[in-house]
Amino acid sequence: MPKINPLLILPPLLLAGFVAFVAVGNMREDRDTLPSARAGHQAPAVVLDEMEGRTLFTDDMLRTGEVTLVNFFASWCPPCRAEHPLFEDLTQDGVTVLGVNYRDEPDRAAAFLEELGDPYAAIGADPRARMGLDWGVVGLPETFVVDGAGNILLRHAGPLTEEIIQSRILPAMQRAAGDS
Repeated sequence: MPKINPLLILPPLLLAGFVAFVAVGNMREDRDTLPSARAGHQAPAVVLDEMEGRTLFTDDMLRTGEVTLVNFFASWCPPCRAEHPLFEDLTQDGVTVLGVNYRDEPDRAAAFLEELGDPYAAIGADPRARMGLDWGVVGLPETFVVDGAGNILLRHAGPLTEEIIQSRILPAMQRAAGDS
């Protein structure tokens, strides 16, 4: 009887393990979202630098009893530019949006807001990404729905679209408003 080299069995076993890993990942309920360890917990402290001529986003603003959106963005981020008009629309509809300018140059951030408009009720700069790290930001843009008590209810990684606002963001905000 021929002897089988154990190294010949290793590649098919590795392939089978990879296929099983992918299959399990594809069976998740919502494969397009990144889970957030912060969902359902108090938002980490807001520690931001002031942006000249703008109202500073402070920690107290997350605990006013009002549901808010917190948006991490940067001038160098093309998807941030693409989603920006949607924040203008949300603000016009009465939604409070708080901004975090993430790892950006102050003059470029100011030019971005001058060009596209400033939908933020308050804003601050996170030039060293310390707050972003505390909030679990992995890439830009990221948007969080925060209830009136300062609890993170939902995290959306990636640019918002009208469909995402209608299917995820607004329902989370309505649930939060109904709970208060």
